[in-house]
Amino acid sequence: MRKHFILILVLLVSSATMVDAQNNPRRTPEERTKRVVDTLTSVLKLDKVHADQVDSVFLTYYKDADKMREAMQGNFDRDAFMKLTNDRDEKLKKVLKEDEFKKFKDEIEPAMRPQRRQGGGGGSR
Repeated sequence: MRKHFILILVLLVSSATMVDAQNNPRRTPEERTKRVVDTLTSVLKLDKVHADQVDSVFLTYYKDADKMREAMQGNFDRDAFMKLTNDRDEKLKKVLKEDEFKKFKDEIEPAMRPQRRQGGGGGSR
């Protein structure tokens, strides 16, 4: 029952994000951080101290990611973004318990990723 509740919560947050992303494609790092921290706090029941630490980790991550995007200007460097994400995850591991981090990686993070639109290829019918 609890897993269903968490899944529904994550789906609601992600669907709201997708709908809003169509109207507002790029949120500020502070807005993105607030959304993630709110989700993690409600799902993982984080206390104020841990929520503040998670806030700091994600704010730094989103600011650095935006700087990278600007510097790359269309020349996407997957390795650089993977390193940035791995650095974020290492910091999160120091803040979250092992089971909380696992739940974040397995359930919450996938729902936070921007969903790619399906290509309208058409084709013959």
